[in-house]
Amino acid sequence: MEPLKSGIAALLALGLMAGPALADHSPEEHAAHMAALAADPHAQHQGPASTQSGAQVAFADVPLLDQDGRELRLKDDLVGDRIVVMGFVYTSCTTVCPVISAILQKLQKQLGERAGRDVQLISLSIDPLRDTPERLHDYAGRFDAGLGWRWLTGSSEAVADTLKGLGTWTANYQDHPPLIMVGDGRTGQWTRFYGFTDPAVLMARVDELSAAREHSGHDALAQETHP
Repeated sequence: MEPLKSGIAALLALGLMAGPALADHSPEEHAAHMAALAADPHAQHQGPASTQSGAQVAFADVPLLDQDGRELRLKDDLVGDRIVVMGFVYTSCTTVCPVISAILQKLQKQLGERAGRDVQLISLSIDPLRDTPERLHDYAGRFDAGLGWRWLTGSSEAVADTLKGLGTWTANYQDHPPLIMVGDGRTGQWTRFYGFTDPAVLMARVDELSAAREHSGHDALAQETHP
């Protein structure tokens, strides 16, 4: 399946809101989307097969900018000791990135008040030359990004150092795989999810990390009570 058709099919299969993600396209692009769907209406509604693997990460101590133009450090200002869900996108992408963003949009809704309080959502641009904070701000609005979902860019050097530390850097950003990372800033446990991962799978991982924290807290309390 071609990447564009695969991306649209994944949006349909996961029940994601593709409309906002595609609304900004030109009439020619919109026609191409519709033609792709019409050409094969019985195609399997799924994207690249979702797989996952454990990950070791390092946070580059470099300044980044969020969609409101605020300078921050990824580890200190956003990750901290939170549980984090992080996607990698660029705003001119019309295949993989709208799907990844729509997945995080649905996860944001599922998290409710936990988004920004216990769980931080992050979208990091892999095209910092074009993705200014202003451009990210507009793009984030298409996915109803709330306060708990930050969109990051920065200098080419800062973004490259960040991606390398996370183990997600590629020489050609346009060839990047669909990828979402879920991790716990407190324990350093991280998982990479490749492909168009169902938001329910990401939510389950978030809940697993939250439950592990609670279990660890109960163990610590028990040790204090019964030395």
